[in-house]
Amino acid sequence: MSGQVDPEHPLADVRERLDAIDRDLLALLQSRNRLIGEVIAAKIERQLPIFDGAREDAKIARFRSEAVERDLDPDWAEDFLRMVMSSSRARQSQGRFPRSQGALRRVLLVGGGGSMGSLYRRMLERSGHQVLVLERDDWAHADSLAADVDLAIVSVPIADTCVVIRRLAPHLPPGSTLADFTSTKRGVIETMLEVHPGPVLSLHPMHGPDAGSLGRQLMLYCAARGSGSGSGDWFIEQCRLWGMRTAPIAADAHDRVMHQIQGLRHFSTLLHGAFLRQSGLRPDDLLQHSSPVYRMELAMTARMFAQDPHLYADIVLADPERRQLLLDYLRLQQDFARMVADNDRESFVREFRDVAAFFGDYADRARNESAYLIDRLSERFA
Repeated sequence: MSGQVDPEHPLADVRERLDAIDRDLLALLQSRNRLIGEVIAAKIERQLPIFDGAREDAKIARFRSEAVERDLDPDWAEDFLRMVMSSSRARQSQGRFPRSQGALRRVLLVGGGGSMGSLYRRMLERSGHQVLVLERDDWAHADSLAADVDLAIVSVPIADTCVVIRRLAPHLPPGSTLADFTSTKRGVIETMLEVHPGPVLSLHPMHGPDAGSLGRQLMLYCAARGSGSGSGDWFIEQCRLWGMRTAPIAADAHDRVMHQIQGLRHFSTLLHGAFLRQSGLRPDDLLQHSSPVYRMELAMTARMFAQDPHLYADIVLADPERRQLLLDYLRLQQDFARMVADNDRESFVREFRDVAAFFGDYADRARNESAYLIDRLSERFA
């Protein structure tokens, strides 16, 4: 049978013992999973968050120290433990969750049938909250769906968000919290404040809808109006109970950062992909002759094109300010094109040094972090 040790092989005895140890490892991991079930039950009973950063940090530090005592590589040991803990968080994400402040909330998800809305619908329901969904064909029932809701989250394409907010607001109880899931904030918040007298909370989940677990994921939020038990504060606490990191941010600061993180990044990815298509080289042609670094870069480009083009068009072309930034980016490319056309090596080196100075110490950190990612990628997929 494939995988069995050949008894005639000179290493047969050693290999048999190694296989036995590997089976023991699997048995121990199975036992650990059973204990995770007890942890889940205790966390739900005591309303504790799924992800405890301080506990994990202390556990990793101790594990590294014990690895050194056993003459094992502490970096390898940390990697192993992090994979085990990640699996534990994913396992916890398949069942019930503790509920924020212990109270059942009534939540309306506008666009709850979409990918992101569906994810948060599952998470809210697993935390014991009542979730209602309003889709495109449900507006005739908007009054009954919105009645007595504590929170309404608009999760629709960016281009439709403000229109939907204006349409939804008259149906909401005045004291309910109105929220959104969008990657632009200033205009959306201004609209919510204009049409709704109650608390306003603008949310930006910094992850995709295919996230296997919300543990360690980031939720940005702008608390535009209202705080306390009658506001959306409970939802931020619920995110923490799901294991998420949460961070407040002002609307203007959010949009300025997202112009770079999302708008410029995705636009650059589109340019890269379009140029590769124009070159006539297929991805497999490139992968056969690529370094691990390029394999990772190509993967980060290609992954965008496995997703919805309308979503990325909304993000990249979100507002005039973002589009102006992209035009400035293209003008800078024209300056670089002249440098290439003139074979201006001196200018290339000067620009390189100026950009290196801008990145400062982060360049060395990034090299170390990316080297770690590249090593793992090569080990798993090369």
